[in-house]
Amino acid sequence: MRFSVTIPAYKRKYLRECIDSVLAQTFTDFELVIVNDASPEDLDAIVISYHDERIRYYVNEKNCGAVDVVDNWNKCLSYAQGEYVICMGDDDRLLPEALQLYDELIKRQPGLAVYHGWTEMIDNDSNGFDLQIPRPEFESAYALILHHWTNGRQYIGDFVFHTETLRQQGGYHKLPLAWGSDNITAAIAASTGRDGHTGIANTQRLAFQYRVNPLSISSSGSMQVKMDTIGKEKDWYSAFLSEGSDNPQDEKIRRKLVAELPHYFLLKYVYCIADDLPNGNALGKLFHWLRYGKKYGLSASSVLYAFFIYLKHKARKTK
Repeated sequence: MRFSVTIPAYKRKYLRECIDSVLAQTFTDFELVIVNDASPEDLDAIVISYHDERIRYYVNEKNCGAVDVVDNWNKCLSYAQGEYVICMGDDDRLLPEALQLYDELIKRQPGLAVYHGWTEMIDNDSNGFDLQIPRPEFESAYALILHHWTNGRQYIGDFVFHTETLRQQGGYHKLPLAWGSDNITAAIAASTGRDGHTGIANTQRLAFQYRVNPLSISSSGSMQVKMDTIGKEKDWYSAFLSEGSDNPQDEKIRRKLVAELPHYFLLKYVYCIADDLPNGNALGKLFHWLRYGKKYGLSASSVLYAFFIYLKHKARKTK
């Protein structure tokens, strides 16, 4: 089997739309693995309404939860029988030719451990409103990281992994709330490679649709967990970038990443605080972060900058 498309499912609202997008693929050599994370919503009724032998459905006895959601990603991986595996959100969509594009890309760029699909962002009504920045067909692991840090917005559903290689690297990299897990997992796969081939290949046509909505896990969770997770992500990149590269171009990119790392993660902390300020008494939270921001290496000016971002966003919403 060529592909295992996996859905770690919890929310009902867009699940049927998600499943339909997979079953509508023009490339048909795939299975669809759905793992219900002990959801309180009735996902069973949706799944059993399909009569398609490509669907395999499992229900967790115990909920992994938002903080440990990567555990459910790895449960999906454990059930996968395809040569390559995709892990997509229960509210996302594959475009009809996605698997065909991936198959063609794998044939053009054989032997890699990870591939990436160009992605469109969609809203609650499934309308597209933005696109990822186009990327070259082939990139190194360092170029992958630089692209993400510069242009942002990658999602676990963007990526296609060689199943056995992903298992050998320990599965999807676990961080609380899956913050940074997608990017680190892809960076590991691109850097370690397969059969001596490192790097990542990107489709040159749109393949995936990521739904931006307030129900996503990335929009939930406690602030302490989020701030601590940013610190763990920073530590991983610091260790990864500490070793030089034999490739002259990659070494230049690595040095650029090392130089930008403190500022990149400072901004992640700042924007995380800015997102927290509307949830309650903004002034009270401002003074809280002025007091406790030092734990994360944040100066008073950095916290005040977060407050400025909050005020700017608030003013924009009231217009």
